[in-house]
Amino acid sequence: MIDMKGKVAVIFGVANKRSIAYAIAEKLAAAGATLVLSYQSDRLKKESEELLASLGQSDTGLAVQCDVSVDAEIDAAFAQIQGKFPVVHTVVHSVAFAPADAIKNDVLLTKREDFRIAHDISVYSLIAVSRGAAPLMSEGGSILTLTYYGSDKVFPNYNVMGVAKAALEATVRYLAASLGPKNIRVNAVSAGPIKTLAARGIGDFSTILDAVTERAPLHRNVEQSEVGNTALFLASDLASGITGEITFVDCGFNVTGI
Repeated sequence: MIDMKGKVAVIFGVANKRSIAYAIAEKLAAAGATLVLSYQSDRLKKESEELLASLGQSDTGLAVQCDVSVDAEIDAAFAQIQGKFPVVHTVVHSVAFAPADAIKNDVLLTKREDFRIAHDISVYSLIAVSRGAAPLMSEGGSILTLTYYGSDKVFPNYNVMGVAKAALEATVRYLAASLGPKNIRVNAVSAGPIKTLAARGIGDFSTILDAVTERAPLHRNVEQSEVGNTALFLASDLASGITGEITFVDCGFNVTGI
C-alpha cells in the first residue's frame, strides 16, 4: 500500500466530485497526504472548502484562490501555501480551457485570440505553476498534469484542444529536463474519455465512448478511480525513476489500429 503520510499535495482543477482531479485527490487523501485545493475565484471558495471537507481535510488541509491565468495570483497562492506548509511534495495540474467555438469549429477556423487563450490556460499555466511550486519542493517530488490522446491523433470536435494538449506534452518533457536536477519529476497521465463536466463541451462525446468500448483491449471505458490510482503511483516514491513520460490510462485504446 502506498503511504503518503507527511506529504503535501497541491491540486489545481478540482471542479466537483465527478472531476478527474477529485478522484486523484481522493486517492492521495486515502494514502495519507495533506491536501491543498485551489479555486479560481472567490465565488467558488465555499464549494472548494466543501470538497476539502468531503475528503476529511477541513482541519488539516487548505483551500487557496488561484486563477492560473494571472501570475500575481499564482505567486500569492504559493505564498499562502508556504505560510502553512513550508515543503510541498506533489503538484497536480488538472487545468484546461478553450473557448467553445474553438473546440467545436474546424481547426482551420480557429481565431488567433482563442488559440492564445487555449494555450495560455491549458499549457503555459503548467510552466507558471511549476515555477511557483519549485522553491517549495526542496525535498524533490512530483508534478503531474492531465492530457488526452487527442494530442497525438485527430478526434472529432476536439480541434484546438488537441493542439494544446500536444503542446502540453512537449512542455512536460522540457520541464522534466529543467527540474530533474532538483529531483522534481514531471509526468502526464493520458486518461481515456470520461463523462466529466469538461467533457460536455466536446460534441458527440458518446461516439468516442462507444469507440473505446468496441476497440479497447479491455472493451470498456476507464473510471476516474483508475486514473486516480495511476496518479497516486506517479506521485509516490515507487515512481522515483519516472519523469518526462505520458502514461496512458485508457483501457489500452491507444495501442489499437482498426
